[in-house]
Amino acid sequence: MTEQNRAEIVVDLDAIAANVAVLRERVDRPLMAVVKADGYGHGLVPAARAALAGGADALGVTVLEEALALRAAGVTAPVLSWQHVPGADYAAGLRAGVELSVNAEWALAEVVAAARATGTTAQVQLFVDTGLSREGATPADWPALVADAVRAQADGDVVVTGLWSHLAYADAPTHPTIAAQVAVFEEATALARTAGLTDARRHLANSAATVALPGTWYDMVRPGVAVYGLDPLGGVAVDRGLRPAMTVRARVALTKRVPAGTGVSYGHTHTTTAETNLALVPVGYADGVPRAGGNRAPVLAAGARRTIAGRVCMDQFVLDLGDDVLAPGDEVVLWGPGDDGEPTAQDWADAVDTIHYELVTRVGGRFTRRYTGTAGVPA
Repeated sequence: MTEQNRAEIVVDLDAIAANVAVLRERVDRPLMAVVKADGYGHGLVPAARAALAGGADALGVTVLEEALALRAAGVTAPVLSWQHVPGADYAAGLRAGVELSVNAEWALAEVVAAARATGTTAQVQLFVDTGLSREGATPADWPALVADAVRAQADGDVVVTGLWSHLAYADAPTHPTIAAQVAVFEEATALARTAGLTDARRHLANSAATVALPGTWYDMVRPGVAVYGLDPLGGVAVDRGLRPAMTVRARVALTKRVPAGTGVSYGHTHTTTAETNLALVPVGYADGVPRAGGNRAPVLAAGARRTIAGRVCMDQFVLDLGDDVLAPGDEVVLWGPGDDGEPTAQDWADAVDTIHYELVTRVGGRFTRRYTGTAGVPA
């Protein structure tokens, strides 16, 4: 950490690029790197540039604002945006050359109107709900959406570039819902192609499917969390050739020696069992450190793993060091790649009963973000 930083998130851009290269080589077909949610907490634009440097063919985001931010930063690669509400500024997306996903007839109608208003041909992808019951046209609504898209393409208002869906249980590769969703996807895409959408690229595989389900790769894969070096199956990332790109660390703000029987933090949920050294770490749930980490979550401090002592507060948490010593300014690592014995994001996820996706996307607040590596960095 630099001297002025109380706490920082360090992102290894070269790791992001290397992860994409590993995935791209494994699947041997086009790859869309998903950089939604501020690049899964790693930074939208730097993560996107690093992913492209690693061989990504396209980028995926959720909302139009993310796509437009990429364009404003000079990213020219294909970008797909997929979550919209009525009245979305489709015109801005079309002027920026963003591909738009639609999953309902009303959404396609709004895109067509925007295409006519801007004098452009919209690049559209159609999303079918194959069993996640989230976004997507149901199998009952799909034929009408396809028919509308075929008409709009014949009129020159749109060109349908993709047919896609999302899996509910890809992180459990043998789950029976996978085969069921694949069957629905096959039927839906066959209908679309029979209707004339023969050039549309099919894609279904998220990170877990990219790693574990070759039968779902179709014409392109769409990894997200694996791009950032996190195992989508909840295992050890390095075993899949992936390297976690994020390290989260802070500097100790205060240390003190206290006697046995001292209650620590709100509610005294931790009480010292002997005379001990306490260290105050100045980050808390306002910075995205889960409050549930109290008395559960691990950190690396003074050369050893420790468990947070007592409750995580809004701005800080405490470590019980025993007779080990830390000084104000010394480093505490919450999670990282695990190279030096520090916990990983998966270790934290296991400790607080969540997933590493949530941890890396929620951490932030008053942390400073810093980048290492050169992948995708403009000359």
